[in-house]
Amino acid sequence: MSFSQQRVMRSPTGAELNLYVKRAEGHPRAVVQINHGLAEHAARYVRFATFLGERGFHVYAHDHRGHGATKAPDAPLGTFAKVDGGAKVIADVAAVHDLIAGDHPGLPVIVFGHSMGGLVALNFMLHHSNRLHAAAIWNANFSAGLAGRAAQIILAWEKFRLGSDVPSRMLPRLTFQAWGKAVPDHRTPFDWLSRDAAEVDKYIADPLCGWDASVSMWRDLFGFVFDGADDTKFSGIRKTLPICLVGGEKDPATDRGKAVSQFAGRLHRMGFSNLVSKVYAETRHESLNEVNRNIIMDDFAAWADSALKQA
Repeated sequence: MSFSQQRVMRSPTGAELNLYVKRAEGHPRAVVQINHGLAEHAARYVRFATFLGERGFHVYAHDHRGHGATKAPDAPLGTFAKVDGGAKVIADVAAVHDLIAGDHPGLPVIVFGHSMGGLVALNFMLHHSNRLHAAAIWNANFSAGLAGRAAQIILAWEKFRLGSDVPSRMLPRLTFQAWGKAVPDHRTPFDWLSRDAAEVDKYIADPLCGWDASVSMWRDLFGFVFDGADDTKFSGIRKTLPICLVGGEKDPATDRGKAVSQFAGRLHRMGFSNLVSKVYAETRHESLNEVNRNIIMDDFAAWADSALKQA
């Protein structure tokens, strides 16, 4: 499996985005724009991209700022930007979207995001929903609550004491490390990602995965979370937009899928009428790298097929 193309595109933010493209086999039906998660990179989605390409979807997936092979003078590994990092991430996503529109005028675009990428995809949707045919938000936690407020206080203290561009000392303990300990009889600290030991081992062996994010990156991420937790931000989105939510019953990052179900409930209460939401039994955080990934990918393809039949 491989991507059809790897290229570098310059974003208006100044970032040199590392971008992967997988061309559709046969007549192209749509484009899926992938947004990867925290402390990983777009190349890990080659299996999903290949699956989609075989079913008539072009796929575009770039490394976000501070991730993978993307370069920006204000964004070393682990940092979105020295200032306005969240806004620059969304601007980069918009730049890739503009490229897609130029490469494939008239083709519908489905934005996809996993985990942090789900936060990014939703925030892109909040500002650009008129450009999207559908949105898939997977394994993302928009339950801000007291824990989110506490994290903001911790990060503000760390910024004061340590600065913004250094790794957070506390957030890894409250997130990745805590999630690792939540898995009974865990073999590695990253077993919370998947039941597939080979996939976990590949993640651990990858130097571009599993690093500690900076204080500023965490602050930007919580900005995404709180925007996604604010119902007033959704007022400009058409209520018939096809939306797909996915979670895992054994994913500690989403409170074992409860955060996904809660988000689905919020969307229903806001009047969104074209929503599919599923929390997969026994499944951990990385749905696309789980032992039941073929079922999950088939379900995504069926949802996308249904979404494309809608005007």
